[in-house]
Amino acid sequence: MESIVQDIKNGNIESFKMIYQQYHAKLYFYVLKCTHSVYLAEETVQLSFILLWERREKLSANFNISSQLFRIAKSVMTDLLRKQQVRNKHTESMIRETPNWHMETDISVKEELNRVYHSIEQLSPVRKNVFKLSRFEGLPHKEIARQLSISPKTVENHIVRAIRQLKDSLLLLFFLIISSLF
Repeated sequence: MESIVQDIKNGNIESFKMIYQQYHAKLYFYVLKCTHSVYLAEETVQLSFILLWERREKLSANFNISSQLFRIAKSVMTDLLRKQQVRNKHTESMIRETPNWHMETDISVKEELNRVYHSIEQLSPVRKNVFKLSRFEGLPHKEIARQLSISPKTVENHIVRAIRQLKDSLLLLFFLIISSLF
């Protein structure tokens, strides 16, 4: 095993690949068992092998490669958990400081969606039907053309005109809202 450590220290990529193949799954399941997080396990394993390669000159021939790799992984895992804890504290702090923010956002999003739906309902019946089949049901132009017995080019024209009409009506609505504020 000492020769493996020395090979990696010397930059032997084949020895590194062999260690990667041998310890990747073991390291992954070790971290997964400790953190119960697939993301943290994947991230820790990836960063551990990167650090092993980047700091290969500092490897000790007195210890086997697995103990050095697992020591690196433990350090990386601790660091990631610490960062996650800090992120969680900041998120909780933001939520406490702005408790109504998400409610206000939800309300404004619902209002915007209502405006969009209202604008869609203002389209001509055929154009509205084509637009809904395309955008809400995700049907391709050929399928819409087949269902409505019209050409795919007509479907495309309806969609282009519907989008233009929706942009115009929503832009007009936007200007009306802005002008009412001043």
